[in-house]
Amino acid sequence: MRFNICSTKLGDLTDDAVVCYVTEIKSIRGPYLKSLNEATDGGFLKVIEAEEFTGKNGEIVSFTRPIGLATGRLLIVGLGDAKKLCADSFRKAMGILSRYKGFTQCKSVALFFGDHGDAVYYQAAVEGLLLGAFKQLDYKTGDSAEDKSRLEYLSVSTGKSAWIKRAESAVERGRVIAEGQILVRELAQTPAADLTPRKYASKVQKLARKYDFSCRILDEKAIAREKMGAFLGVSQGSEEPARFLILRYDGGRKSQKPIVLVGKGVTFDSGGISLKPGLNMHEMKQDMAGSAVVVAAITTAARLKLKQNLVGLIPATENMPSGHAIRPGDILTSRKGKTIEIINTDAEGRLILADALDYANEFNPQAVIDIATLTGASLYILGYAGAPIMGNNDKLLDRISDAADVSAERVWSLPIWDDHRDQMKSPIADLVNSGGRPAGTIAAAAFLENFIGDWPWAHIDIAYVDAEPSGKPYIPKGATGIGLRLLIEVISNWKKL
Repeated sequence: MRFNICSTKLGDLTDDAVVCYVTEIKSIRGPYLKSLNEATDGGFLKVIEAEEFTGKNGEIVSFTRPIGLATGRLLIVGLGDAKKLCADSFRKAMGILSRYKGFTQCKSVALFFGDHGDAVYYQAAVEGLLLGAFKQLDYKTGDSAEDKSRLEYLSVSTGKSAWIKRAESAVERGRVIAEGQILVRELAQTPAADLTPRKYASKVQKLARKYDFSCRILDEKAIAREKMGAFLGVSQGSEEPARFLILRYDGGRKSQKPIVLVGKGVTFDSGGISLKPGLNMHEMKQDMAGSAVVVAAITTAARLKLKQNLVGLIPATENMPSGHAIRPGDILTSRKGKTIEIINTDAEGRLILADALDYANEFNPQAVIDIATLTGASLYILGYAGAPIMGNNDKLLDRISDAADVSAERVWSLPIWDDHRDQMKSPIADLVNSGGRPAGTIAAAAFLENFIGDWPWAHIDIAYVDAEPSGKPYIPKGATGIGLRLLIEVISNWKKL
């Protein structure tokens, strides 16, 4: 899709369709609404009076051959309550519009922003459009493999020439960020047979070459030399060898310590010997969603040329049952030297993250953020609505919460108390890898806490926001890609803690 930024007035836009935005309304007031009513020969007022259109978010009303406009179709889109207007209002509205036939069957469309001159609105509108229109067609055949949308050109009209520069920057940022989130979705929805650790590493290397960041890969021998016993313990049950990916983007000063991002990369999780139930096990190809967010965050930061130094650490493995697999009751020795009694082989994500978090010390980081589909227990904390976060630094947690407000990727901070730490102690080793059901999400974070160095750390559990069960305005059913916009917002506005 090609983008064009202009300040063309509403009446002069010649695209196949023009989109105009309105907040909730009960009557026609002000010159803007009056001009829309005149262009529709009073039709706009009629649909308002009939309560066929109220301006609620995502409502759409279409008029053909509007009077006094050069376009052949006028689409009026609702943004919701004016008092609650925010960037996500545009993101949601455009997500719904992205699947509306009166929009997708046009070759060229103009978005007219009128008085809405805030750059975050332009950015969010583009994000909503691209994210809402996303379809993964790689494994479809025949007619189903074709994208039916005819849309090729999108104009963004600011209505004022003074706003063009801010719109150009915002539209490009929105496009790159949306493509980053789509990358997460594409990786997360790839069948595990096509995204083994080795194939995953190869894909990331191609991204690194394309977008100018580095990707170093440790094979099993190199991982063993690093004494990552917890990580190798998980991988030993699989015929597919593990890989440890080290991504590096240097956008800041040489003297600047990096922000380290750590992502769980279990490319398929059967549960190991503690086998998961068969129902919905197919979804476990997506247990590497945290690592996909890290890959996309480094890629997106490089594309946006953000002024930060970043490191991405990804332990990639399968968790499979076999004669070689770890058993409940086994004891593993982590890279840090701490011993871990295996209670449940399905609590594998924290094992591979433990060695990755310890490896983060090699980079003398200013902060470390890990992101993972870690605990089923998170479903009973925030449901599908948001991600629990925990850590050792209130400033960092607050910063992530602030970024969540801006990006509309919701998080909620939870405490780690000594009760939770005690829960993860073993009578015969230093730690257990599972403390049972009570406070499972927090207990997992309490386990990870044992492997952090002397730096600010935050843990984001995306176990039930990584997949959308039914579909939302700009998040179709399936992998969500949530976490990408959140991390980019954190990185973009980073200040020394």
